Amino acid sequence: MNQQAEVLIPRNDKKTIFAWVMYDWANSVYILVITSAIFPAYYNQVTRLNGSGVVEIFGFPIENTALYSINMGIAFGIVALLSPLLSSISDYTGNQKWFMRMFCYMGVLGCLLLFGFEGRDQLYLGLAGVLLSTIGYSGSIVFYNAYLPVIATEDFQDKVSARGFSYGYFGSTILLLVNLALIMNQKKLGVTDSTFMPRLAFLMTGIWWLGFAQITFSRLPNRISKKTPEGKYLLNGFRELAKIWNRLKRERFLRTFLLSFFFYIMGVQTVLFMAASFGEKEIHLGVTQLIITILLLEYVGIGGAYLFAWISKKTGNLRSLTVAVITWIGICAGSIFINTPLHFYIAGVFIGLVMGGIQSLSRSTYSKLIPKTDNNAGYFSFYDVCEKVAMMCGLVIWGYMDNLTGSMRYSIMSLVIWFAISLVLLFRLQRQKPGTA
Repeated sequence: MNQQAEVLIPRNDKKTIFAWVMYDWANSVYILVITSAIFPAYYNQVTRLNGSGVVEIFGFPIENTALYSINMGIAFGIVALLSPLLSSISDYTGNQKWFMRMFCYMGVLGCLLLFGFEGRDQLYLGLAGVLLSTIGYSGSIVFYNAYLPVIATEDFQDKVSARGFSYGYFGSTILLLVNLALIMNQKKLGVTDSTFMPRLAFLMTGIWWLGFAQITFSRLPNRISKKTPEGKYLLNGFRELAKIWNRLKRERFLRTFLLSFFFYIMGVQTVLFMAASFGEKEIHLGVTQLIITILLLEYVGIGGAYLFAWISKKTGNLRSLTVAVITWIGICAGSIFINTPLHFYIAGVFIGLVMGGIQSLSRSTYSKLIPKTDNNAGYFSFYDVCEKVAMMCGLVIWGYMDNLTGSMRYSIMSLVIWFAISLVLLFRLQRQKPGTA
């Protein structure tokens, strides 16, 4: 294999960057509609019977919210197993966009399947739709992220990463507002089936994702670099994976960053995926109230992404991440006092402020820290594995505690432990004072 592969993509090219950020615009509707605003509350409502949220899965009784959390955890576990192999193969063959497209279409299919999820009788279909859409979204992001250090120089990566998140926030809220208008006016439109408008939202999510992704696929180059693959792809894929693992073992600073990232992203993503379920179950918010909260969170998140990009420029990435983690600890600790919709809205403002910032900074910080190599997808697969395994652990622990105690408050309080561990690691990294972050 050619170790010094020639880069095919011009850096800081406006058209290339636009094509890249448009995938955030396309896929963020999955995060907003399926995992945040509409589906969790809809799922809780249609799977509840006579006030009880207990459902049966393969003959075993379990809380519906716990089942949802565990199902999401399983999806991320599958991605964690698949993405290192697939990304290492894509690095070897150089065809990153083919894999990105494959996962994108899988996610779209999952969203379309949810249109048929009308209630408890279609529970398995609903779980399968969420599973597929989650695997598709998460899998495609591995290859999407791998383009960042190639399309932008290091001094522009924070800005480009923040632009991607802000495009995603803005684009996804457009569709959510349309869905909100349809749900609130379903009676005026003559719709008597209360499940139809939410299910239509899931269908529209798949169509939106599929349609706008074509901008990315039509303009983003197929390959990150020129390579001449030799031999069996599967075997060489494992070889590429082993090479990167061996490099990570020698790169102590990068390894410590990934460990810190593992613990804080466990908390961040678990809160994001379960916030709507928390609001519906613990605060008894309706779908409309939840959508308003998520819209507030999203628009604050746009400013938050740029705010933390500015803070990182002034103080450095690691200090900015430290501020974000401390804020997250405060949010989780304060969750015990959330008893009214107003409390939930206030928490949503703080979550939005640090949500985009910590995700955007994590991606760009890692992009700066990885060695200059043609194995970007391989390195980002380890980043993604850390994220997905963390999310799997966080969601399964959340689901276990929810099923054990019957309250999500204990679940969210437990996340303080993971944030605290990551904070200690971030302080350790700052003492090393690396020049790149």
